[in-house]
Amino acid sequence: MPTNLDESIGLQTNRMQKKLLRYLNRSLESYNITLEQWVVLSTLAEQENINQKTLSLKSGKDPASLLRILDILERKYLVKRGVDKLDRRAFLLQITAQGKSLVENVAPFIEEKFKEITADIPNDKVTIFKQVLKKMDDNLEFLLNH
Repeated sequence: MPTNLDESIGLQTNRMQKKLLRYLNRSLESYNITLEQWVVLSTLAEQENINQKTLSLKSGKDPASLLRILDILERKYLVKRGVDKLDRRAFLLQITAQGKSLVENVAPFIEEKFKEITADIPNDKVTIFKQVLKKMDDNLEFLLNH
């Protein structure tokens, strides 16, 4: 257990997350999109014609936040809602041609930003870091659900 608060995993990951969000949101301003919007749009680009519940699970966004983000993306003509023929109460979400174009432009940009963020860190260390984060996430998921 760390004796110094500055050494705690929780505080360090919280600080890094806030800086990461600020940096990526600032970087995405030129594309007129936020990181939250990007996560939803890029998730939808990977799998079209899904309902909001599935997109919520895949993107990690709660339903209320997702609805707000989808409204914004729809106003920007990046996504559209279609009727689900099997369930008229549900919508199937699709990315528009304009949305696909944005994803094609932003994806390499985001990849470059992460290369900058991990500069001077050996690939094996980045891999280990991601594995540790994944394991911690899995542990938290278990603890929250039991």
